[in-house]
Amino acid sequence: GLADRIEVRLGDGLAPLHWTEADDIVIAGMGGDLMVHILSAAPWTRDVKLILQPMSTQEVLRQWLVAHGYTIPWEGIAREGEKFYPLFTATGGQSPRYSPGELWAGRQQQGEDNPHRLAYLTEQIRRRQRALEGMAQSSHPDPGQLDRERTLQNDLQRMREEWIQWQR
Repeated sequence: GLADRIEVRLGDGLAPLHWTEADDIVIAGMGGDLMVHILSAAPWTRDVKLILQPMSTQEVLRQWLVAHGYTIPWEGIAREGEKFYPLFTATGGQSPRYSPGELWAGRQQQGEDNPHRLAYLTEQIRRRQRALEGMAQSSHPDPGQLDRERTLQNDLQRMREEWIQWQR
């Protein structure tokens, strides 16, 4: 019963859409690297509200947004069973600098009401620890990559401790 209000288009990313046709755009259920591909072909998206839910490589997406004139005013985490789903909004604007952990796990704010933040940070720390252990056991570990991974791990730990303090 919605055929008079819905128009279906086939195309690559946002290419079939004219920049004046949308106020809000939802991109969900795909990797952050694919979202970057879609958004880089549509720079007009700085003028709309983006609602983003990357399934992977969210750090790539955040880094790209920050470097290309977007700001991320809101971040959240949804959870289904043991699976976490980061989601955030983005619009055009200046973005503050993000730490390695914030690029990876999102920026948290004191007073944020998200029951999944602590478990999410704990899971991210666990994943990064496994990655670090795998790199260290490699026959030719890259010292630069090991240092970056340690920095990320430490920043995620800092964020977790900060979150715990805020909840007291």
